[in-house]
Amino acid sequence: MIEAIKDKMRSLPAMDLLLSQDWVEEWISQLGRDTVKLLFSDLLSDIRRKILEDEELEPSLGFINEQAKKIFTDEVKRKLRPVVNATGVVIHTNLGRSCLAAEAIRAVCDIAASYSSLEYDLLTGTRGSRNSLVEGLLCRLIGVEAALVVNNNAAAIVLCLSALANGAEVIVSRGELVEIGGSFRIPDIMKFSGAKLIEVGTTNRTHLKDYSEAITKETAMILKVHPSNFRIEGFTAQVPRCELAELAAQNGIIFMEDMGSGLLIEADELGLEGEDSVKKCISDGADIVTFSGDKMLGGPQIGVVAGKREIIDKLRNVQIMRAFRVDKMTLAAFETTIRIYLRGELGKIPVVSMLKQEHDEIEKRAHRFASILREKFNGAAEFSVIPVEDAVGGGAYPARPLKGWGVSVTSHAWGSAGNLQALLRQSDIPIIAGAKDDCLIFHIRTLLDGDEEKIIEALKTLF
Repeated sequence: MIEAIKDKMRSLPAMDLLLSQDWVEEWISQLGRDTVKLLFSDLLSDIRRKILEDEELEPSLGFINEQAKKIFTDEVKRKLRPVVNATGVVIHTNLGRSCLAAEAIRAVCDIAASYSSLEYDLLTGTRGSRNSLVEGLLCRLIGVEAALVVNNNAAAIVLCLSALANGAEVIVSRGELVEIGGSFRIPDIMKFSGAKLIEVGTTNRTHLKDYSEAITKETAMILKVHPSNFRIEGFTAQVPRCELAELAAQNGIIFMEDMGSGLLIEADELGLEGEDSVKKCISDGADIVTFSGDKMLGGPQIGVVAGKREIIDKLRNVQIMRAFRVDKMTLAAFETTIRIYLRGELGKIPVVSMLKQEHDEIEKRAHRFASILREKFNGAAEFSVIPVEDAVGGGAYPARPLKGWGVSVTSHAWGSAGNLQALLRQSDIPIIAGAKDDCLIFHIRTLLDGDEEKIIEALKTLF
């Protein structure tokens, strides 16, 4: 037994031999010699371990080359890759949230390929402010005195709390002490920022007197937090925003609201209800509002603080701001997205376009796609048009599904829907599809132009 193991160990090829093979040259040009050598070394170490564990293994040169090619093929693929979102979730957190408008994409490419006026005042020839690139546009769009952008909404909340309430009390309803994705918890963020959390009310019911009775000389802020990805229904009560704003003003403290998703138009324009826009929040009396750019707004990942100038000015020169600065490509995309809003060309923004799709039009698209699939893969599977439930996603409208249409795939050679899902995820352009009742489902609402062709190409490799 020991001699057999030794023989197998001795039969392993030397690194020089592996690297000198003709077929390896192509991979060296793509990955670099050091990377190829490291991957070979890791493969040999794995084989030695298996030999010592007495696994049934014949580590010939051919076997090693076969395994190496699989490893190299996987390594050369970019880790951040475009995918097809056939899940029906419009703002899909795990799939990059909102898609950018074509105009915003062009702006990103222009700025990425050149030097830019990121922090340069073209009129005076002196240092400029990157925030000024978008502040005026935001103020006109939302109707506020001032605005500040940071790299995401979580940063916006941390900035406001640490700059405006460090060492002071902040009052929050117990029903709004939420945890969102990535274990981002309001109580933990309050502690990190140096603010003292004062909980009022109960999980399901909070009244104005709960807030008023909690105000002390140490109170700096009343904070209202968007519930994000959950809803409490039934025997509930919450204080209207305008009443909280009035209470804060009477006591000389700040009323801040975290809106989560940045809804810049009224919800009914999207066929939705139950969510207020940023404009409505400001008009109801909030001193400052924070929201995301890459959710309902339909732009890049960014966090916005908007509201009264005297409060925003306190945030501009806080030391932590440098850690939260927005990069040039994000600003290019955000500026362009805001300009699209100002022009009223909302159909150019993919999130808005997806949410506003007519139910009948989605059904027509589903029937067209199903017909194409039947024609190309006749006998390989069954394709049916079915009603589905889509979702807004991104923490917005968690209890309000969207009526949609999908194309189901059944009676295929790959058995379960889960197996087919896994295979499609391994396509050159990964296809992320839904599933229900062991049927794989392509949700039509979230398919972008050209996605049907990508799905067809993926299916060709399977059927």
